[in-house]
Amino acid sequence: MDTKFIESNPSIMMGKPVIAGTRIPVELILEKFAAGETIEELLESYPRLTRESVLAAFAFAAQALRADVVYPIDKVSP
Repeated sequence: MDTKFIESNPSIMMGKPVIAGTRIPVELILEKFAAGETIEELLESYPRLTRESVLAAFAFAAQALRADVVYPIDKVSP
């Protein structure tokens, strides 16, 4: 993963991982993509993003989820 695109600074967005040089949190990119926005739509909505920075956000999230932490998911009863 190319970490030059992601930074975390306590004085920017309370330390959440953001796209370097912006205040655009990685979680915002993931939420919008999960909601159906395409990379092209993200780039149009946020001109400071690049395709490489969006892909870096995905890679960062994947790496973060590889940690040895179990995230329980509640199953919804029918």
